[in-house]
This record gives sequence, C-alpha cells and structure tokens, in this order.
Amino acid sequence: MRPVVSKINLPTVIKSAILPGDSTERLFIATQVGEIFYIGNGGVRTFLDIRPRIIKLGASGGYDERGLLGLAFHPHFYYYGQFYLHYSVTGSQGPGALSDDFMPNPCDPQTLNLKWTNRETKYDHIDTVEEWILQANGQPQKRRTLLNLRRPFMNHNGVNSLNFSPETGKLVLTTGDGGSGYDPFNLSQDNMEIVGKIIEIDVAKDTFIANPPVVSRFNELPVPIQETLTVIAKGVRNIPGIAFQRLNHEYIKYVGNVGQDLEEAIFSFIQYKPIPVTQLVQASFINSMTNLKGLINFGWRGWEGDFPTSFMRPCSENSPLDEKIIAYYNEAITTSTQRIHPLATYFHRDSRPDKFSGTALTGVQAYMGNGIPGLTGSVVFTDFAWKESQPQVKGILAYTRVRQVGKLNDFSVIKTEYDFGSQSAFYVSLGTNLDQTRLYLGVYGSSKVTDFNQGTIFEIVP
Repeated sequence: MRPVVSKINLPTVIKSAILPGDSTERLFIATQVGEIFYIGNGGVRTFLDIRPRIIKLGASGGYDERGLLGLAFHPHFYYYGQFYLHYSVTGSQGPGALSDDFMPNPCDPQTLNLKWTNRETKYDHIDTVEEWILQANGQPQKRRTLLNLRRPFMNHNGVNSLNFSPETGKLVLTTGDGGSGYDPFNLSQDNMEIVGKIIEIDVAKDTFIANPPVVSRFNELPVPIQETLTVIAKGVRNIPGIAFQRLNHEYIKYVGNVGQDLEEAIFSFIQYKPIPVTQLVQASFINSMTNLKGLINFGWRGWEGDFPTSFMRPCSENSPLDEKIIAYYNEAITTSTQRIHPLATYFHRDSRPDKFSGTALTGVQAYMGNGIPGLTGSVVFTDFAWKESQPQVKGILAYTRVRQVGKLNDFSVIKTEYDFGSQSAFYVSLGTNLDQTRLYLGVYGSSKVTDFNQGTIFEIVP
C-alpha cells in the first residue's frame, strides 16, 4: 500500500479524469464533508469546495452516512466540462420517519406492515443530484438540478453513488433503501419508491426545471423528469456504487449490497431490461406489473445476500451462541424466484482460518491491470472493519472472480503490507483509474466524520 495523499477528510469517492486542456489523467478525491481535490503537478489541488452546501454532519455522535456521496465525470468531460454531484443538502434536517429504533417481530404483524406516512414532515434530510460544468476560466458552476430526494432516515444513502455506464452512456444513480435497519417500510421492493433502486438518468435529455420538487416516489416527479429515468434494479439495501468490466462485446456489471446482520453480498449481471419510469408509473395506475419482469431484483428485504433476512438474539445470558430468526418469512418466499443470486458473499462471523469476519462492504471494483498478475480480471472489494483486527481496527481487501452460472463463488483475502501503528484504519472507499489498471484505497483513522484530517489514499502496488 503506497500512500498517495494523506491528512484529508473522509474520502467517499475516488475517480480519475482528464481535465479540459490537460493531457494527463488526474486522480480526484471527494470527501464526505464536501471537498473535491485532484492530484496534479506533484501536489494536491482543490477542484471544488461545497462544504457550505452540505448538511451538518455528525451531530449525534460523529458517525454519519450523509454528505457528499457521489461524483461522476461525463464521458465527454474533457470536451465540455460536465460533471455530476450527489449530496445531502444543508438546512434540510428533519425529525426522521420513526421516533424509535426499528426491529421486526414476526409475532407482531404491525411491525411487518409499517407505512411511511406524513412524508412532508417525517423525514430525515433531502439529497440532491446536480449537473455542474467547468467553465472556460477553470471555475466549476452548477448548471441544473436533476433530482431532489426526500430520505426517511440518516443512513443508507449509497456512497460512490454516481457512475457513468460505458454501455449506455447514461448516468447511473445507486442508492439505498432509505435507512434505519431491516427496511421498516419495505421501500426497496415497492416499484414506486425511488429508494432501494439502481436508476439510469439520461443526461442528454436537457430537461430544465428551475426547482424540481422534493419527492420520494416516482409518480411525484414531473413528467419531463420521469422521461429521463429508467430503473435497472430493485431490492437494494445499501450500495457502494456500480462497476463495469468489459468482456468481449459486453459489460459485466458488479454491485455490492451491504448486509444487515449476517452477510455482505456482491452481485453480477450482464443482461438486464431497464424499465422506463413512465412505464412504472403507468403500471401502478392500472395495477399491472406484467411487463416489469426484466427488472433485476437483489431480494432485499426478504433476502440478505443468499440468506433469508434474519435477526439474532442471544440463546441465553452466558451462551456464546445466537438464535437466528427469519424476520420476513412470507416476503422471502415471494421474492425467492424473482431475485438473482449473488456472485459471492462473506459473513459477519467466520471462523475459517483463511477468511475474515466483516462489517460492511465499502467498495467493489474490477481490476484489469497486469501489474498484480494474481488479480488480473478479478473483482476486488473492501470491507470497512475486519472484526478480528482488534484492538486497532483495520479494514480488509479481498477478491473474487466471475463464476459459472448457478454457483456461489468463493473469495480470497488480499494480504497487504503497511504498518498503521496504533492508528485505526477503516477502509472507506475503493477506486480505479480510467482503464482499471490501478487500484486506489481510501482509509480513515476514525469511524466519525467529525474527526477531521485522518484520511489517506493508497495505491495498491505489487
């Protein structure tokens, strides 16, 4: 692990791009608090600082999943200077959708059928997706707002949430199920809910609506905005972006779904049928979902990776064992034949000597370089905090490969060399250069966004 830049705030996105008029590919880093830097001419330069636009972070203890979460450069950024941001808006703090922590109870139907009501007042914050442009004088300027999204809870907003598809040329927004735990309102499976989905945005449709309404459902969007959107997938819990790997004349898509209590899952797919949002809305009016079968479904909240979603409780006061109880039995049955199966999973508890117990998936990237021959063509992923790495917490890198159809694939740990000393090292983000021949890892010395300047970007080198 070779340090590239250090003493930065928590890095949420690592991307590469070539600036207009430049000839060198630059590494860009976005931080959760709202800064975007790039590495150029031997130093770190500020590209954009939107900290005043970002919601106040870490007010309840320092941990937060809001902030600047997405950065993507248009495929023609070099020529036209367009780029895109996803962030949580300052001043938009609300009380949240529920007053208490949520836990499903299979013996209490009320906990299985909750509805998100009074959305205009019972929400946590507002996220926005915007188009910006780098002007001729080198100063970025906001051009338009694409979406304003109301979120029920603080967490599960996605991270590295904006990426351009090399297949369709569209902007892909990957989000989470809205937060809390166990998806209290089952938003991820509801076709009208924006959360819990993977969405394509056709930015070539130059739709200007001065102030798009703040919404949480597709049918609340003005028709001109609906016409720019298609849905790729649902059943998402929380997702650290989407990665593309070219294979012959097709692209394999990789996404990670962050787990609840049992496991983390990495999914892959090639063929999919994006459903226009206008069609989704029309189908909801006539109560017909017959033409929506091409939608990718990751299974949440009925399934957590390749397990029926379960919660755990101690078997007894002195026992090291836990009882696992299926939370949503009927939903697991309903979605069992609709969902796709993971490429690979790893567990929150795993005593095997060559494995690890993970916490939360924070990045998935395809590696196509030859510099590390053992990884060429593989899918690299990173976990926030390896549970066995006490007392100083450390994240972990691992990899898997494309599998034969129908088989759950194994994974292997990537052993890295770097001495963090007494400092914790949470692995918070993963990125590549443009041709996926280099891997970059974002590490933070704290789990709290309010512990500033504890971040380092590393390049993974042989």
